[in-house]
Amino acid sequence: GQAFLITVLSIEFFITSLIVVLMPGAGSIYTISTGLFRGWRSSIAAALGCTAGIIPHLLFSILVLSSVYEYSTETFQAIKYIGAVYLLYLSYSMWNESGGSEFSENPDQKKDKFKIILNAVFINLFNPKLSIFFLAFLPLFVSLESKFPVLQFIFLSIIFMLMTLIVFIIYGLFAHNVSKYFRQSGVLYIWTQRAFAVIFVILGAKLIIMEI
Repeated sequence: GQAFLITVLSIEFFITSLIVVLMPGAGSIYTISTGLFRGWRSSIAAALGCTAGIIPHLLFSILVLSSVYEYSTETFQAIKYIGAVYLLYLSYSMWNESGGSEFSENPDQKKDKFKIILNAVFINLFNPKLSIFFLAFLPLFVSLESKFPVLQFIFLSIIFMLMTLIVFIIYGLFAHNVSKYFRQSGVLYIWTQRAFAVIFVILGAKLIIMEI
């Protein structure tokens, strides 16, 4: 029990996890862009969706570490290409939405919030790097003396997910506050949105050429 607690409360784990969460990726970019162009409520929805998208990777990693399933390079390859295509789709949608529509935030548009959450879930769902992260990083902090290593792995994953949620919410709220300084400029607003569309194309291309 003591070894479990010491490992979970490890400063190294918190620092490393924070660095990983702060690193720019598809999920954080989507949350920031949502905060800029959809409002703070939508950015929180995006943060929740990105965090929820981590859960399948966690379950897959637990199964692998429990030797129920064998590591499948082909499966990761398929997920990688699906993710790349989805990022290209988001890029296309964002580019089309930049055609002159003004900023608006309607808190009653529940369908839009659901769509944002779904997009965010898919972004992380089709990112095989998350499974690689769980498989390679989290076991380093699982105590060999633990009688329940899987339980400890789950606990560490929950902490990582909470850190992700908090950081992404901060990203989204910050982006929303910054957006008010350039919303009045239609041209700047449109080209900023298109810049994010290009970023998604770059992330999709990077995902395709990424070595598993």
